[in-house]
Amino acid sequence: MASGTPVREIQEETNCPICLEYLTAPVTIQCGHNFCRGCISQYCETWTEGDYDPLCCPSCRARIRKGAFQSNYQLANIVEKIKQMDFKQGKENLCERHGKALDLFCEEDRETVCMVCWRSPQHRSHTVLLMDDAAQKYKERIQAHLKTLREDREKLLGLKATGERNCQDYLKQTQTERQKIVSEFQQLQQFLEEQERLLLAQLEKLDKEIVRIQNENVSKLSEQISRLSELISEVEGKCQTPESEFLQDVRSTLSRCEKGKFQQPEETSGLSQRVTGFSQKTIVLMEILGKFKDTLPSELERKRGEFFGAHRQANVTLDPDTAHHDLVLSEDQKSVRWEDTQQQLPNNPKRFDAAPCVLGCEGFTSGRHCWEVEVGDGPYWAVGVARESVGRKGGISLSPEGGIWAVERWGDQFQALTSPETPLPLSRAPSSIWVCLDCDRGQVTFIDAGDEAPIFTFPPGSVPRGRIRPWFWVGTWGSQLRLCP
Repeated sequence: MASGTPVREIQEETNCPICLEYLTAPVTIQCGHNFCRGCISQYCETWTEGDYDPLCCPSCRARIRKGAFQSNYQLANIVEKIKQMDFKQGKENLCERHGKALDLFCEEDRETVCMVCWRSPQHRSHTVLLMDDAAQKYKERIQAHLKTLREDREKLLGLKATGERNCQDYLKQTQTERQKIVSEFQQLQQFLEEQERLLLAQLEKLDKEIVRIQNENVSKLSEQISRLSELISEVEGKCQTPESEFLQDVRSTLSRCEKGKFQQPEETSGLSQRVTGFSQKTIVLMEILGKFKDTLPSELERKRGEFFGAHRQANVTLDPDTAHHDLVLSEDQKSVRWEDTQQQLPNNPKRFDAAPCVLGCEGFTSGRHCWEVEVGDGPYWAVGVARESVGRKGGISLSPEGGIWAVERWGDQFQALTSPETPLPLSRAPSSIWVCLDCDRGQVTFIDAGDEAPIFTFPPGSVPRGRIRPWFWVGTWGSQLRLCP
């Protein structure tokens, strides 16, 4: 008869992948692997939020969440028993009825029998296998089920990850639509306020629906993953036991393996169609508004006059003390261009030393102000406003998080710098831009100086109180910015 599982193999199953010792206070992470609580906690502490590499499982490199551990008390008990076991090989179990060795296995009844049982009327007509042959046969079947269970678990993990990504994508799309809607309705103000609230409410409802379905799916998937992990752990442990013990309740094991199938969560494809449908609705609305504006040119001219009349035109000049050493200012401090030859300039605390930026001399703390910047057809530039305290040394974040509110042209892309990772794409890059700052409302608006069409608005409350200055970024390859009189 085949011997029991070798000690080395059992020890490997109960060892921590990090310290390679017996598991102490074992915990299970999202991907299903087990570690000592202390080992995985120390491993997670070495990773901090914002690192370039994501936090991953030390065994399979799947992404995990910091501190998301589940105590595995069943595995802890197994480890303690293994420590105390004598691991005697070749020990036989005896038949309770006949006192003989249970070295046969009845396939019809799926139970271990002795030679006397086999010859009895109860089993005489049944197919009987030797213990090691039966163990090998059923181990192969169990291993096949284990493979299916593991594949099911991977599918569930993939569905969970895909659902989370889709949720974020949908929310980003709804955020894009929100910005478009706000930008359009700002031109019609009170007349279209009711429509604006209606569309934003629909978007909010869609946001909640996306989050609700995702949360339900995550909950269901997590529950199924947990059940599958427990079943896999139990079946794997069962496969490591001696043949006689392994075959005693193999019927129950097979039954639970065959029933351990996962249920497909609620599909989110309908949400994608709804988000896309809302985008189409927004496009149609913009076309209608465009036709409506054409029928009311005098009203639009009046509104534009009110807008620019409320903003005082500022005589902005560039501050040479803040200019990066690759930027060359004109004598009147009204234009700036990038040069490949580095200038020998004093490294004062005000100067940008890494990003090719320059600030305006003027600072604003209240009121409404605007200035026109000629950007031309240069491929790399950005214009906007920045806090007085914006970082000057080393790398800076070109976003509201870094104290900068601006629009940017980067090659063929024209975008609003709403976040460091995902700038908001805009339709077209003009040749000249009005930058309009409302300090009292905390708002910045960018307008095409050619046709006075709105480009983008950082909504009210975006810009905090404090001294705000004009901000300019000039990239390489011939980009130049000029402040118009």
